[in-house]
Parts: sequence; C-alpha cells; structure tokens
Amino acid sequence: MLFLRGAERLPVFFEYILENMKQLLTAIAFFGLFQLGAQELPSTMLKTLDGQSINIQDAISDEGPTVISFWATWCKPCIKELTAFMDYAIDLEEEVGAKVLAVSIDDSRNSARVAPMVQGQGWEYTVLLDENQDLKRNLGIVNVPFTLVLNKEGEVVWKHSGYSPGDEEELAEVVEEVAAGHHPSH
Repeated sequence: MLFLRGAERLPVFFEYILENMKQLLTAIAFFGLFQLGAQELPSTMLKTLDGQSINIQDAISDEGPTVISFWATWCKPCIKELTAFMDYAIDLEEEVGAKVLAVSIDDSRNSARVAPMVQGQGWEYTVLLDENQDLKRNLGIVNVPFTLVLNKEGEVVWKHSGYSPGDEEELAEVVEEVAAGHHPSH
C-alpha cells in the first residue's frame, strides 16, 4: 500500500501516519494517566506568609482532597482563577473536608507583594511561598496558573494548566469526585 506511485502514494502515506499517531497518542495518554495516579507530592520546604518554614507534605489534608494552586502576583489568569474558586473552596471545605493551598512562586524580591494581594482579594486560602520555585521545579511545572488535586493519601490525581472562565466549576467537580473516592476523568 505504501508502494503506490507519485501523488497516489501521498494520501495513503498520511493515512498510515495518522493511524500510527492515534495509537501512539493513545499509549501516551494511557501511561500518562497511569503515572499521574501514582505521583506523590515531593517533600519540599516552603514558607508561610509570616516567614515560618513548612514542608508541603505537612500542609496537605489527610481528611479530604487538597487543591494546590500555583500562582504569582504578576499572573493575571492566576488571580482570576483564585478569585473565581474562592466560593467553591469555602463550600468544599465545609462539605468534603477539602483544603486549598495557594502556592506563590514569586521570588524573594517580589514575595513582599503576596500578603497585601491576598488581603486585598479577600482570599481565605492557606498561602505558601515557593520563593526558589523548588516545589514547582520538583513537580515539573512550567507555567502558572497550574493546579493539582491530591487525594487524602497525598497522591496527585489531577493536573490542570492555565485558566479559562468556568475552569473553577470543573475543579469543584473534580474535588467532589476525589472526595467520593473516585479517580477524576481529566
């Protein structure tokens, strides 16, 4: 079939490539989801807004899901996401024991802007500082906003990069699924 002549060969070749790409992408998706379910949060030291050191593993919930939202003061989509998710976060904390950690990746020169922004936005999240971006780097995160959901065992079960209006609703649904002991579909 690949041995046709000239222009006849081109459509068959592309069909062959597309079929093999479908198989490859399916395999990547399958193994990527398999690995995602097994990923644990690496032990990494962060700071609280009052300058205390804390291991991220000590900050997550063992009673329900934990949402970790990576953000920065200069990142407009990050601010929109955290603001949009605030009402959901309060309800999810009360209903399913979820905990939300907002991890700022602002460096030490800009981290002084974090607390005033948090207060100005009225966010009730636990805010942690990853000034050297150690946790971000340990998790292989490239850009913010980036959101993780962990189950109560501390395993990363869902990841999402970027923010579009409405993403907060999907995030709330994922947290409810994880709280019910299900693996989210994303």
